[in-house]
Formats: sequence, C-alpha cells, structure tokens
Amino acid sequence: MKIINPATEEVLTEIQEDTPDTVKKKFEKSKLSQTCWRLSKLEDRISKISLFRELLISNLPVLAETLSKETGKPISQARNEIKATPDRIQFFIDHVRETLSAEEIAGAPAGMKERITYEPIGVVANISAWNYPYFVGSNVYIPALLAGNTVLYKPSEFATMTGLEVARLMKEAGIPEDVFTPIIGGGSVGASLLSHPLNGVFFTGSYATGVKIAQAAAASLPKLQLELGGKDPVYVCEDVDLKTAAEGIADGAFYNNGQSCCSVERIYVHNSVYTEFLKFFVETVRGFKLGDPLDEKNYLGPLTRKEQVAVLEKQVNDAVSKGAKLECGGKKISRPGYYFEPTVFSNVNHSMVLMRDESFGPIIGIQSVENDEEATKLMNDTAYGLTAGVYTKDAKRAEAILSQIQSGSVYWNCCDRVSPRLPWTGRGYSGVGSTLSWHGIMAFVQPKAWHLRG
Repeated sequence: MKIINPATEEVLTEIQEDTPDTVKKKFEKSKLSQTCWRLSKLEDRISKISLFRELLISNLPVLAETLSKETGKPISQARNEIKATPDRIQFFIDHVRETLSAEEIAGAPAGMKERITYEPIGVVANISAWNYPYFVGSNVYIPALLAGNTVLYKPSEFATMTGLEVARLMKEAGIPEDVFTPIIGGGSVGASLLSHPLNGVFFTGSYATGVKIAQAAAASLPKLQLELGGKDPVYVCEDVDLKTAAEGIADGAFYNNGQSCCSVERIYVHNSVYTEFLKFFVETVRGFKLGDPLDEKNYLGPLTRKEQVAVLEKQVNDAVSKGAKLECGGKKISRPGYYFEPTVFSNVNHSMVLMRDESFGPIIGIQSVENDEEATKLMNDTAYGLTAGVYTKDAKRAEAILSQIQSGSVYWNCCDRVSPRLPWTGRGYSGVGSTLSWHGIMAFVQPKAWHLRG
C-alpha cells in the first residue's frame, strides 16, 4: 500500500497490508487474550494507559510531523490535536473507576437480592478516521481498553503511519500486542475484519460507509457505534458583534481545511445584518494563508483525499448554475497536491447541493433569513444532526432556538467544539451511539443482572 503525501503527491512509503489470513489470526489472538485482559486489575490497566498518555506528550514532534505529512494537516494543527489528546485520556482515567465499580442495588421482594454489575463487551473493532486520528481513535480505544476489552484497531488508510505510531506507543507502554492490534489496509481489509464475530464495532466516517459497515457486521449482532458526517448549521442573529462572530465562525468552517465532522457547513444570517456579516466573513477567509502544511505560517494545507476535489467542484458548479454568488475561491489550485481555494458563496438556497450534501472541505454557503422561525426551519432541513450553533447576546433566545434543533450537540456563541465531559452523538444520518463523557465509558461494557435468593 502506497502512502501518498497530499501536499506533493509523492510516495512517502509503502506498507504491507493485512490479508484475510492475517486478519483472521489477529482476531483469534485478540479473542484469546481478552479473557486475561479482562481479569487483569483495573489499576494495572490504568497504569499502562497513563504511560501511553505520557508517551504521546514526549513523542509530540515526530508524531505531529508524521500526521502532517500523510494527511496534509497544517503542522500547528497537528500539534494541537496531539497536545489536546492527553486531556481526553485523563478524563477516562479519572472516571473509569467509579463507572465500572458501581453496583446498582435495586429494591427487591423479601428474600431476594437484586443487583447490576458491568462486564467488558469483548473484542472491539475500532475502524477509525483520518481527519482527527488521535481524537477519534482515543475516544474508542482508551475506554475500551480500560474497561477490559481487546481492540482490533484499523486506522484509516489515509492515516496509516499515524496508526502504526499509536500501536508502537501502546506496545512501549506495556499493552500486549494481542490486546491492542493494528489492522492495516483499505476497504477490503476492513470488510475482512467485519466478517469475524466481533463483540463491538465502532466506526467513524461517512454515512454511506457507515451503512455498509452496519450491514456487514449485522450477522454477529455486535454493539454498534457509528460516528458519521454532518451538515452543521450556524445562525447569526442581529444583536451580536458581527466581526467577532464572523472570525469565530470562519475558523469553525475552515479549520483543518473544513475536514472536521463538526465543521460549520451552512451559515444563516438575519437579513438586517447579512451584508455586513458577509463582508467581515470574506475578509477573514481571504486572510487565511494556504500552502505547505509543514510551514508554520500556513492555516490551510491540501485536502487529504484527492477524490474530494471533484466533490467540491461539483458543489461549486451546481451553486453557480443556480444563481449563487461566488465571493472568493472556487477552484483547485494549479500546483502539485490536492489544494483547493477557500471558497465562500452568498445568495444561496436549499435547492443547491452545497446547502444539502456534506462538503468536508474549505467551502461554505451563507444564506439570509428573515427571522428565528425561518432560521430554525432551515437548520432542521437536513438528514444530518451532529451539531448546530446560534450566535446571539440573548441566552433565552439561543436556548429557545437550539431546543428545537434536531442535533446531538448544540452551541451558543461557539462552534466546532468537543468536550470529553459531554457525549458526542448524532441524529439521523450523523450516526448512532455515543462516545465521550461517562456514556463513552459505558459504551464498552454490558450489564449483568443478578437474582440472588438467600
């Protein structure tokens, strides 16, 4: 498997993919190892995960450079991701004891005792993503391992080198190879993994792939968690500081080149301030520096996947043909690499693909609305439901709007934000299940009901 640098289109390295035979052997070893791992002391598991956490910090420079080279993520943003991951890991470490050790005592008839305990689900397949491999992966494999599960970790083929770095540090931290096992390859390798009787399947990626994974895994009835895409809206009310709002929302739309599950993908602005907001927004986007992701001054690098260029070009052509106004950008940059200009459209509407289908790139449409009711209706006019935000000085107004939005996470005067203390969950095409918070620990255990007669 050739690993391509999206900034230069040069081959970084070649890596041996797994085969159906090697996947089968890894699954069998993982299943055998799970019994010993689940019976190990929780404190021992915590100690090893704590060491892994420290190794992330001490290996930061090389990890960031590897991530930047294979995904095109600007080096400063690569460092930001890795530097923030230890805090997420620490959250799980701090809360796993109380979550797993709690025995719920329920009322029972005379002569009976009833209680609930929690056990690991078993062998977990973690089919991870390339856009935030440290965030997305650690949301799964850290609580899974702490809870006593073994993990078959398949990094995206677009973040394979990073996945192997994670496996290296796990081994260095003392996690047995058959407890945390990398599965290397593309879609066919993932399909081979799903052919085995897994106890849990945790996937992050597109809606289309998520549906295929659910179908492929259905025969063994695993615990299923799908963190899928979004078409995340933001509504800007007339009472905010427009320049500040424009700068914050532009960052939420274009950070990581718009390749975030919770990137802002639709903007609605009250018509009384639409023109002024648009001016500030376009000024901000024009100021973003684009180029070599290893250059510290650049805010935007290339797209990670070559195929996404065609997706963005289709959205641009469709919007223009239906009357949208191109404010800036709009095309692939003529240079080696998968670079696409940061693109802003005004005069958009929901007849356009740009406002309905996931973009996952540096492109945004900004639409004028008359009032809160129209904004709410348009924000809900989507099959997705990952995040949504409202910018206003009025907290009650924001809560009234956000309470009507079908979305797993909602934001007031912020966007593109994830917290380990809050569950990460979607509605509709954005997926099923939850990671993060205590929900993200309970996702990796199953209850056992005890009926005890004295």
